[in-house]
Amino acid sequence: MDWRRLEQDLIALRRDLHRYPEAAWTEFRTSSLVAERLERLGYKPAVGLETVEVDAVMGRPSEEEIDRHIGRAVTQGGNVGWIEAMGRYPGVVAVLETGRPGPVVSLRFDMDCVDVDEDESPDHRPRRENFASVNPHLMHACGHDAHTAIGLGVAEVLIAREGLLNGTVRLIFQPGEEGCRGAYAMVQKGVVDGSDYFLAMHIGGGVPSGTFGLNSLGYLSTTKFDAHFTGRPAHAAGAPHEGRNALLAAAAAALGLHAIAPHRDGAMRVNVGVLNAGTGRNVIAGSATMKVETRGENQEIADYVYERAVEVLNGAAAMYGTTVELERTGAGTTACGDAELVSLAGEAVRALNCFEEVVETVRGGGSEDATWMMRRVQEGGGQATYMALGSDIAAPHHNGRFDLDERSIVPGVRAMVAVTERLLNSK
Repeated sequence: MDWRRLEQDLIALRRDLHRYPEAAWTEFRTSSLVAERLERLGYKPAVGLETVEVDAVMGRPSEEEIDRHIGRAVTQGGNVGWIEAMGRYPGVVAVLETGRPGPVVSLRFDMDCVDVDEDESPDHRPRRENFASVNPHLMHACGHDAHTAIGLGVAEVLIAREGLLNGTVRLIFQPGEEGCRGAYAMVQKGVVDGSDYFLAMHIGGGVPSGTFGLNSLGYLSTTKFDAHFTGRPAHAAGAPHEGRNALLAAAAAALGLHAIAPHRDGAMRVNVGVLNAGTGRNVIAGSATMKVETRGENQEIADYVYERAVEVLNGAAAMYGTTVELERTGAGTTACGDAELVSLAGEAVRALNCFEEVVETVRGGGSEDATWMMRRVQEGGGQATYMALGSDIAAPHHNGRFDLDERSIVPGVRAMVAVTERLLNSK
């Protein structure tokens, strides 16, 4: 393999994806280019409705918004044929069948961006080198552009070495990781069913360039949801007694949510990120919407904080004579890498001699919906781990000045390939 040529190619691809970011469930350009490239390499990709269970989709934009995003994807160079084949749902899965008996290894790469405006300062490298986002309020501020590039690099290397492998590889390019919106729908479609091993990986996350982590721990189980309060509008001076104030109900709920008692057995989080209410200064607010997330160190704690949140919301609604409806928009669970797989991965990655340090565990932050895939594989008797690819970053994840060390991309490809080849009993 000409690693230098591959590095130049994948950096160019990462920069193209960075320039045209797409948020959760709108990754039509990205998915189409992934499918196009996989087909060119010799794969037969499945896309869109073949890869996601529609009834399990969470947090998808309206059909009107989907129309707009598809139009943008086409305008910005997406493959029209592949976009049409998706049936209005992004996502790509490609399978490498060696035809020889062996395990099934599933590899997951996420594709979506963050709802962040990219920094416009001239010293911000993507701006300076002309690959900054051209899509307002959208930016690859979490490294998923690099993840997608790494996944395509892995696909290229593995198919070139297919004759040395036994078993099957599934390459999963997932929409909607941000907000934990996409993995569950792919799991429900069965894309990881029957897997003996599952691998995923994240770049950066506080792990420096030259370091590789074999098992990311500490991801919190989470539920993301919108709360829609419905009251009764009325004249604020002429007939305030006739109104039912949805704004006050939501405000009381916001305070109550942040006052939920902590759990004795571990960490938990609650956040009200958005609260919109009312129509005018002299009108009792007839409606209000809140965007909320709850998290817990394990599923028991996560269930506790979510159930208490529901009680708080219903109580606040009743106190002001309003009603509240909840809409789940995302969810993630917890998972831990299997010791046997972590050990094997460590042997494979250390043998590469391309990392200064290979560490057993790293501490993940926030939540990660690949945990649904890990859990499904583990419940089916397989093994899984979530790895960490070190990369120096210019600013924290989800920050408008985020940028990563592109020299980490090819080592990420090599690590994922090395572990996969070890699992597939390479000759």
